[in-house]
Amino acid sequence: MRTAALASATALALLLPAAHAHAAAVACGGSVSTGGIAANGCISAEKGKEGRIYTRDIKAHVVLRNTSPHAAHVEYEAFFRVVSGGHWVKIGNGRALVPRRSATGPTEIGSTTRVCFVVNAKVEVRVHVKPAGGAWSNWTGAATSQCQT
Repeated sequence: MRTAALASATALALLLPAAHAHAAAVACGGSVSTGGIAANGCISAEKGKEGRIYTRDIKAHVVLRNTSPHAAHVEYEAFFRVVSGGHWVKIGNGRALVPRRSATGPTEIGSTTRVCFVVNAKVEVRVHVKPAGGAWSNWTGAATSQCQT
């Protein structure tokens, strides 16, 4: 069962960039689960410019999968940091109803706009989820270079 879940999570993560080709690519990290709900934390970074200042809009997303025979209400929250010395900052949270034996997402949780001082500063997001009446999962994360050329 665990191998099948890992294989389906990997396949889902590989399909996400192709499914959203018209928008900033969404890259997902590893999977966590709690109470019949599995989740992947995902990240996207979109270029921007304000005057002569280059920026990146970093967005946290979540992909949710419900393996139970009943629909489930799920809470989720996301945090962001710049890897080199940054601290975690909450950028969003939300709730979703995930139908039985199905997947939803990627759903945007929150975003932050960063000025590109260091060209390839690595940034990451982390996400955790909690089904109604359950416990919070471990963290699932994803990372990217903040200001890729």
